[in-house]
Amino acid sequence: MKVMVIGSGGREHALAWKLAQSKRLTKLYVAPGNAGTAEIAENVAIGATDLEGQLAFALKEKIDFTIVTPDDPLALGMVDLFQANGLKAFGPTKAAAQIEASKIFAKEIMEKRGIPTAEYRSFDSFDEAKAYVDTLAFPVFIKASGLAQGKGAVACADVAEAEQTLRGMMIDKDFGEAGESVVIETFLDGPEISLHALSDGNNYLMLPSSQDNKPVYDGGKGPNTGGMGTVAPLPGVDQHQVDELGKLVVAPLLDELSKMGTPFAGLLYPGLKLTSNGAKVIEYNARFGDPETQAYMRLLDSDILELLLACTDAKLATMKPIWRKETYVVNVALASGGYPGSYSKGAVITGIDEAAKLDDVVIFHAGTKLVDGQCTTNGGRVLYVSATGSSIEEARAKAYAGVSLISFEGMHYRHDIGQETKNNG
Repeated sequence: MKVMVIGSGGREHALAWKLAQSKRLTKLYVAPGNAGTAEIAENVAIGATDLEGQLAFALKEKIDFTIVTPDDPLALGMVDLFQANGLKAFGPTKAAAQIEASKIFAKEIMEKRGIPTAEYRSFDSFDEAKAYVDTLAFPVFIKASGLAQGKGAVACADVAEAEQTLRGMMIDKDFGEAGESVVIETFLDGPEISLHALSDGNNYLMLPSSQDNKPVYDGGKGPNTGGMGTVAPLPGVDQHQVDELGKLVVAPLLDELSKMGTPFAGLLYPGLKLTSNGAKVIEYNARFGDPETQAYMRLLDSDILELLLACTDAKLATMKPIWRKETYVVNVALASGGYPGSYSKGAVITGIDEAAKLDDVVIFHAGTKLVDGQCTTNGGRVLYVSATGSSIEEARAKAYAGVSLISFEGMHYRHDIGQETKNNG
């Protein structure tokens, strides 16, 4: 079977790494890919949002199955386009992907179905939003309603910070069109947890728990990023609890989308806060998390290709994936200096091969590029060092041993991934 993965990040490298182990695979493409995917697949120099270019290539090469993972091409309707041209593709339709592409749309469904979430108001007027924050108790969260590469949620400690954030989003267009409308919501306490559920439009299947650490600095400080590291499964959150959370926040959402005539087939990823008043949804994502996927692919003992095909073929009820028992993953992001703000590219990376030789360590590439035979930086999040162990502590020690062997100019990473999972977020 010829398979193509759309995207160029660590999530795509992890999926390609796992897909390459499938007995059903005959040829693997990643478009556009990175230096890591080039080692296990054929990279195709077509941008993830070039829908017509991707379609033309898939038709020309007779691709049997395309896996669309980034949020932007899903929101633009890549799955719809491929299906309309007789091609099989994994991921939700454009209409169903609105659950991530519009936070206002998601909030309205949560409100309708009684799915627990933070109290909120939405605005498309800067003056009205500014007047509203003057009435609030702080801290609060201000979120761009549209897609902002995981960086569009800002915790504001006071009125001045809230007004500055609103001006940046709505007036200065820091996130482009994504910030034309905003959601302002009450602050939620407690640890964060990432849930992932595969769905075929009728049935769903919960993956193990995980935790993404979004703030750029140790101790959960600094601005949010796309994710600086992951732990999976999350200690203290067993599969029974995950299944119960699925009944609370996944089942009603999928049911409502089906009733709206836009059934969700793909990967639904709700981010939750485990507050003192119970679990509450922070947001819904319409695709695999990054960096959670890197951890899941290390834990999965089943064929990922079979699982993803079952989602597109409405056969998920027949699947019983096997996950590695008594195994934990710690996955650490290595980022360019300045990320999530401006950063430089082109720094030569050393030590990847040495780190990859360590027991139970796998290196996943994200923002990397081969230049004259050398692996160089080409993005904000550059690499992920993932390690497995029989405990979080063991996996963490192995991961940071790998980190210590890798170097590039300006390299930045959090030192506390997996250290205090109860408080990180």
